[in-house]
This record gives sequence, structure tokens and C-alpha cells, in this order.
Amino acid sequence: MKNIHVVSHPLLHHSLTIIRNKDTDTENFRRHTAIVSQIMIMEATRNISLLDEEIQTPLATMTGHKIRENIIFVPVLRAGLSMLFPSRDFLPWAPVGFIGLKRDEQTAIAHEYYQKFPFDLKDKHIMVLDPMLATGGSLVDTISALKKKGAETITAVCIVAAPEGVKNLSEQFPEVNVFVAAIDSHLNADKYIYPGLGDYGDRYFNT
Repeated sequence: MKNIHVVSHPLLHHSLTIIRNKDTDTENFRRHTAIVSQIMIMEATRNISLLDEEIQTPLATMTGHKIRENIIFVPVLRAGLSMLFPSRDFLPWAPVGFIGLKRDEQTAIAHEYYQKFPFDLKDKHIMVLDPMLATGGSLVDTISALKKKGAETITAVCIVAAPEGVKNLSEQFPEVNVFVAAIDSHLNADKYIYPGLGDYGDRYFNT
């Protein structure tokens, strides 16, 4: 699956191990989530377009490069918020859209309860932030909603994925690039990623 990119970096592996550990407290879970998120955003933006800009250094005139201000972050509530703030440290000017999806614990199907996107998504690069790619249902629903609003270029940035979710997303949207830190073994009977890291949102928000 050419659209799936598994990111590898020593700092990423280190922080990912910490957030997987069941004994990691909330403070350290949040700290290392931020590190993982920033590494993932760096990789996901590796090939975005740049604009030339003439600048004056203290010594000379030179041509520098600036990122086109066409990126929009869309965190999937609520867990995606954990990736939003570290991402905006890099790109503080980026608009933010939101979509709220709640998983039914019996069926594992997500239901939308909130949606608010910037007005114009055409010609923008949408970065969907969702830490856990389990069945893929939430991301499929999010991408479908974005496309209905005119989005054309979409990248999904996740942390841990299950093969089932990766397959589902690739089949539904083969044109969407997906960046993950790890693809785990499988989904268990409760549709949780195994070995995973548990309920990401509960651990991040201490609920």
C-alpha cells in the first residue's frame, strides 16, 4: 500500500514506548505524545510545497523559502486535540477545523456529533489528526465529510494503527497519504488495537 508511510526515528521509538507503557502517568503521557506528534507532523509535511522569498540577512540578500499558508489541521475529537497543539507550534497560522465522532462501545461504529470546518477547503492541504487508527471508520467518515465540503488534498496523521484500519482506509481512499508511527498486530475482540496503548483519550485527558 503505497499511501501508507510508517515513520521511523529513534526519538519517536523512545517516546512511543513511554506512552504505550501502562505505568506512564498522565503528565509524561502528554509530554511524550507531544514529541511523537511533532515528529509525525515533520514527516507528514516533508514534501509540501515551498515559496521562494527574497530576504535580507544582517550580511546579505538571499533567497529563502516559506511554506505556503494553505494547510488546515482537522483533529478528530477528542483524542485528536492532543496532536493539534504540538502541530500548531510549527504552523501557528494554520486554520483548524473540527469533527466530533463518538464510538459505540457495542458496535465499534463511530457516530458524528459535531462538525465545523473552515469555509473554503478547495486548494488547501488538509491534515487530519487522529492518534488511533483502529477499524478506520472514524477516518473514513472524516475524509468523506471533508470531501463533501470540497477538500481535495488530504493527509491523515496517526500514531498507532491496526492492519484492519490501514486496509480499510487504503481501499476507501487510496489517494490519501497516511502517516503512522507503528502498525500493530491486530484488533482484539473489543476492536481495540493490540498490543496498542489502551484508551488513548482516557489516558491523555485522565478520565
